[in-house]
Amino acid sequence: MREADSKRILVTGGAGFLGSHLCEYLLAQGHDVLCVDNFYTGSKRNIAHLLAHPRFELLRHDVTFPLYVEVDEIYNLACPASPVHYQNDPVQTTKTSVHGAINMLGLAKRVRAKILQASTSEVYGDPQMHPQTEDYWGHVNPIGLRSCYDEGKRCAETLFMDYRRQHRLQVKIARIFNTYGPHMHPNDGRVVSNFIMQALADEPLTIYGDGSQTRSFCYVDDMIAAFDKLMQTPDGFCGPVNLGNPVEHTMLELAERIVALCGSRSPIVFKPLPSDDPVRRRPDIGLARSMLAWEPKVALTEGLSRTIAWFRQLRPGLIDDELLMPAGVAAQERTLHAPDMSK
Repeated sequence: MREADSKRILVTGGAGFLGSHLCEYLLAQGHDVLCVDNFYTGSKRNIAHLLAHPRFELLRHDVTFPLYVEVDEIYNLACPASPVHYQNDPVQTTKTSVHGAINMLGLAKRVRAKILQASTSEVYGDPQMHPQTEDYWGHVNPIGLRSCYDEGKRCAETLFMDYRRQHRLQVKIARIFNTYGPHMHPNDGRVVSNFIMQALADEPLTIYGDGSQTRSFCYVDDMIAAFDKLMQTPDGFCGPVNLGNPVEHTMLELAERIVALCGSRSPIVFKPLPSDDPVRRRPDIGLARSMLAWEPKVALTEGLSRTIAWFRQLRPGLIDDELLMPAGVAAQERTLHAPDMSK
C-alpha cells in the first residue's frame, strides 16, 4: 500500500477475540492502528505480538467515557459478547453499548470519520423467521437476563442510523452471527470453546436438549474480511447487513466433530434445554453476497482444526488468563452450567 493510501484506524475492543484479529489484518494492509480496550474481557495475550509493530498503538480506555483522537475510520467492537461476561455486570454492558456508541459516534462526527458498528444476531432475539433477513425486526424480551446485551445493541443501531440521518455521518452496521477461531476466551461459556476445552481434557461434552437445535458457525478470518468489505462499500450503503455462515449444523454434529478432531475419549451427555434458547439461528446472507461480494470460505472442519490447535498450545497457561479476568466473572465462569448455544 502506498503511504498516501494508509489510514489511521481506531479499533475499540481491539484486544478482544474479533478486535485482535482485525488489528492484525489492518496492520497487514499497511494502516496505522490505534487499539483501544479496557481489558474487561480482552487479553494482552491476543495483541502481544503486535506491540512492537511501528504502526500499532495500544491505549487502555473505557468507551463509556469520551475519547479525543484523530482518526480516519472507527471500528466499534467494544462490548462483552458472551452471557457469562455481559450478565456479570448488566448495567455496565448496557452502558458500553449505548454510551459507547454515543461517544464513538461523537468522535466520528467531530473528525468526520467513517464508523462501523459491530452489532449482533442477538437483535433478532428468539426469531420467528428462519433464516433471518435484515428486514426482520426480531422477537426480543426487553426485560430478560440477555436484554442488557440484546437491547443495548438494538439501541446502538438506532443511534447509528439517527446519526446518519441527522448528521450525515458515514456509518456501517454489521450484524454478526456465531463466529469462532483463535483468541476466543477459553472460559467464555460459548458452545465451541466449551466443547473444545471439554474434549481436550477428555471430559464429558454436555448437550442441552436432544442436540437437534442448529447453529451456523463462521470462522474468524472470513468475518474480518467481511468487516473490511463492508467498510469499503459506497457511502450510500450502511446496512445493517448479516455476516455469518449460512450452513447449519446441529449441536450433536458439532460435538461429535470436535471429539473426533481432538482425538478425544470424551462421552456426550444430555441435559434439559435452558429456557429462551433459540431452536434455530441462521443468517440469510443474500445482502452480503450482493453488496459486499462476500461469503464464507473456511469450512467448519478446517476452522475447527485451526481453533483446536490454538487451544492446545494455550492450555498450559489458562490460569494466567483467568487471573486477568474480574474476580466476579472468573467465579461465575467456574460455576457456569450451560454453554451459550446462541454464540
